[in-house]
Order: sequence, then structure tokens, then C-alpha cells
Amino acid sequence: MFEDGFDSRGITRGEVLKLAGAGAGGILLSNGLAGVALGASNGGTINIGVVSPLTGPAAGFGEPDRYVIGLARKALAKGITSGGKTYKVNIIEKDSQSNPGQAAKVAGDLINKSKVDLVLATSTPESVNPVADAAEAAGVPYITTVVPWEAWYFGRGAKDPTKSPFRFGFHFSFGVENFANAYEHLWPQVKTNKKVGVMWPNDADGNAIRAALGPLLKKAGYEIVDPGAYQDGTNDYSAQISKFKSAGVQIFNTFPIPPDFATFWKQAAKQGLTKQIKIAQIAKTGLFPSQVTALGSLGNGLASGVYWHPTWPYKSSLTGITSKQLASGYEKASGKQWNQQAGATLALFDVAAAALKASGNPKNKQAIVNAMKKAKVMTPMGQLDWSKKRPGVPSNVVPTPIIGGQWRPVKNKFKVDFFIAENSNDHKVPVATKLKPY
Repeated sequence: MFEDGFDSRGITRGEVLKLAGAGAGGILLSNGLAGVALGASNGGTINIGVVSPLTGPAAGFGEPDRYVIGLARKALAKGITSGGKTYKVNIIEKDSQSNPGQAAKVAGDLINKSKVDLVLATSTPESVNPVADAAEAAGVPYITTVVPWEAWYFGRGAKDPTKSPFRFGFHFSFGVENFANAYEHLWPQVKTNKKVGVMWPNDADGNAIRAALGPLLKKAGYEIVDPGAYQDGTNDYSAQISKFKSAGVQIFNTFPIPPDFATFWKQAAKQGLTKQIKIAQIAKTGLFPSQVTALGSLGNGLASGVYWHPTWPYKSSLTGITSKQLASGYEKASGKQWNQQAGATLALFDVAAAALKASGNPKNKQAIVNAMKKAKVMTPMGQLDWSKKRPGVPSNVVPTPIIGGQWRPVKNKFKVDFFIAENSNDHKVPVATKLKPY
């Protein structure tokens, strides 16, 4: 044990692997994102590939990635020592463009052209799952995050949580049970009729949520009003809005790509649904200040969840930076408000660095896999422990908390901020307020 501190929508799994196999056909970024080898070495160079959505519909997730990768490069400037040798570290960034096909292509480029020793990927199944499939097929170790673990595991074809088919992959992220637990502690803070209108799309996230979250909410006493799975990119939600209005729903829950929620919520306001809603609980969108402020006054009072927040009482084992320092550093460097993805992206590098150090030979892929099976690493998101067994959860998955709260207007240089209103998934996280009706 070591311690340091979409559904691939529109393409099949086979097509993902075919795209990844294109190798040199993968698209290279030409805007200075290519990694630079760092530090002196007598053991060679470790190549780490990183894939995230820097552009496209999910670009909000990618906002802080360049800043965080800069922190990782600085921390790794002197290289990594493992097995008595010091290795240079070369970090190569790729943009998935929020597109499964592009994610598969850049993964293929990292694997076949850049010859990476380790792949890191983050933010939504559309970006992560094709990368994970490509790395698994090539036998390259990969660490991933910010995809509900059920969408990462079952969404890629796995059936039995006790017998993982993924030999090279390790994942840390919230699961459906984490959402249910947060909602069950957050929603009772506002009096409602317990009727929940849901908009769960026909993609990896939506299908995983529908299969698991719906039954958990029903068990907790909520009535689910589900107009059925919709396709990402839908432009007219009149039928769903009409159903919600006639059913008298007072709680709304959705897991859409960001543009779809903006379209739906504006239509919901025009058609009078928002006046009826007492709790608007959103996920996958509304996670970042930029997405909330883009909605204007309609964004005020939206309930959401965070997988990292500046008030979390943890720090990065790689950089020594606390959660508060990470947020303030990003705001100072970028001029933008803190973004919860910063904590998750830095956690990826905490885990990667710890695994590479513990492997004894970071150029040996199986040695990295063996180290990950025993991994116990402190990160801004808390301690991640793959050596711990959890009933019903695959051994290569570590579930992480979802903490519920609300976006509210603030009187400072930023227009809104997120206030934590429950901490059922991690009692060490401080609660700041109680949920108010939308």
C-alpha cells in the first residue's frame, strides 16, 4: 500500500477501438498544448497523456485544466524517482472536443504515436469512455474521473461488479447512490409534494441514472414523473413541460449536456413551469459559475451538487496545495471564478504520481497496474483508497462524494457562488446554509 498524503453516442465500442487504432491519424493540437519533458533523469522519460473536453458542449469541465496541469508540471519538474531511478515526466494534453469520436482519435494518437506509459482522462462519458476503451484494448494503464462510476463501468459493457473485465483501468468518481443520498438530505429542507419531474437523456449518464436513481428515489418516498428518455440536442421540450405542469411536479431533476438544459429551462420559464418548481436539482450542467451566470436570473437558486469545493478540508499530496489555495490560485491566474473540476483534475495527478513512484518501474505497464491496486492517496477530493473493498462496487473503482447545495447571488466581483447545504456523503465538509425554494 502506498500513500502520498456519452455513452459513446453515435459510435459503437468497435468503432471507438477502430478510431483509436488509427494511431498517427489522431488529431494533434497545434496551439501549444503538447507536453514538455521535465527534469534531469537517469531512468528515461515517463509519458503521461491527458484527455479532457477543452472545447465543445462540455467545455466548462475543461476550463481549469491548463492551470492545474501547469501546477502538476511544476511539481514534477525534477522528475519522479521510482525503483532507485529518476525519470523525466512528459505531459501531453489532448482535447476531446466533447465528442466521442474525437476522444477515441486522440487516445489512439497518445497510445500509438506518443507511446504514453499512462493515460489520464476526465469529464463525462463522451470524453472518458472512448479513451478508456482505447487504453484497455492497447494494454495501457489509465486513470479516469468525473463520470458516474456506473456509466464508466456498466456503460462500457461490464456486467458483474465482482468480476471486472477492465485489467488496466482505475476510476474514482461519484455514483448514483451518492446522488440519491445527497438528494434525500437536501430536498426535505424545502416543503414539497414530493413529485419529481425528471429529464434523463438517452446517453450513458442518463441511462445509468434512470436505472439506478429512479428506484432509490421511489424507495425514499418520491413520486417520479418521467416523460421518457430524450435525445441529446433536442430543441423543443414542450411535451415534457406540459407533462410536468399537468402532474403538478414541484421538484425537477436532470442530467443533461449544458446546452440542452439552457434550452429547456428557458422554455420552461416561458411556459410557466419554473413558477411551479420549488427545487430545481441539476447535474452534469450547472456545475460551474460560467454555466449558471449564462442563464441570467434563471440561474439563481438552482440546486446542484459538487464533487469538490474550495471549503473541502483536503490538499494535494503532489503539490501540497490546499483546496482553498487551489481555488484562489486559479482565480488569481485566470481572472475566472473557482471551478470544481480543478480539484478532480489535480486529484488525477496526485494518483498518477503516487502510482508511478510506487510501481518500482514506471516504464512497466503491469507494475503501474499492480501499484494502483494498492493505491491510497490524499487528494483535494479526500483520500482515495483502491485497497479497500466495498460491497457492490468494482475493485478498480473508488466512489467519491457528491455534496448538495445551491447557487445564489453574491455581492462581490462574481455574480453567483455555490453554498453547501448538506454533507451526508462526507461529514468533514462544512455546511454553510440550508436550501431555499427556487
